[in-house]
Amino acid sequence: MSLTELEGAPGPPWDRELSGRLERLVVRSPLLESNPLGDPAQRPLYVYSSPGVASGDATGVPSIYVIQGYSGQVDMWLARGAFEPTPVERLDAMFAAGECPDAIVVFVDAWTSLGGSQFLNSSSTGRYLDHLCDEIVPFVDSRWPTAADRDHRGIAGKSSGGYGAMVVPMLRPDVFSALASHAGDALFEVCYLRDFPGIVRLLRDEFGGDYDRLLEQARAQPAFDFARFGAAVSTYAYACAYTPDPARPGKALLPFDLATGRLVDEVWERWLGLDPVRMAPRHADALRSMRRIHLDAGRQDEFFLDLGAQAFAAELERLGVEHTLELFGGRHGGISHRYPPAIRELVLALAA
Repeated sequence: MSLTELEGAPGPPWDRELSGRLERLVVRSPLLESNPLGDPAQRPLYVYSSPGVASGDATGVPSIYVIQGYSGQVDMWLARGAFEPTPVERLDAMFAAGECPDAIVVFVDAWTSLGGSQFLNSSSTGRYLDHLCDEIVPFVDSRWPTAADRDHRGIAGKSSGGYGAMVVPMLRPDVFSALASHAGDALFEVCYLRDFPGIVRLLRDEFGGDYDRLLEQARAQPAFDFARFGAAVSTYAYACAYTPDPARPGKALLPFDLATGRLVDEVWERWLGLDPVRMAPRHADALRSMRRIHLDAGRQDEFFLDLGAQAFAAELERLGVEHTLELFGGRHGGISHRYPPAIRELVLALAA
């Protein structure tokens, strides 16, 4: 009895052949050149074509831009969980089953060496909002058979990606007209504020109050210790996005005193100014122009982002903005099965 080598892919569960097509590109961004963190301007970009697009039968289709959560990289969309298809395979199965009109789905990478950009322009991380809206979108429209206007473009994401999915269409309604946010960062006093005292204690007890020392040691670990460093590093990344230090590119103004944890009111107010819940009234017309807004979150979300989703939905209701909100039994992780149905909702609205 001897082993035989076979040609081709091994098949499920190791490799599911796609009915559509996934193209993995490398692009270079002039806008990300010389960013303050020294992060690469060369980025991966994944573009999925549904079966009808891949065969050349479908043209003028909607496009959905999928953005990742904090600490995410675009290649994580190809990661497989136990007993599960990858997110891309889930998406492909939905299109292959005929459950959704044809579309282009673009997986964007806005990673930074601090773990994320919040998809905003910042003098301490880089111009990631402009990178998405003014570089990636025109590039995709020039290369794939999209309906190249805002009425046929949507954006979706989870966690920090869910934050971006809420905020980017408010800031750039000329580019996007539909959004789906899964447990997006919102209601900042609920999802962020509770981490500040623990960060201050960690700084005091182990790093002499020096945030730079903490960040340096976190990066030096052979494996990133989320339990020890996750809140501190992510909070610094958020601060670089929300309140960059104008005098020190690449550094942040923190919304709390590093010695006592007392809020620095003027900095915290600037954070709140970028909370989707507080932004909504200022961008009511943009939100009313959306063709579809879908929000969801797990009822047991560890970061209380179900409450953020409810608060954002309540603001939308007050402003007369049509939307749907779904709370489900689940936590913050393990919800990749929810992405394809939400993308379907956007495509159905944008294809109409």
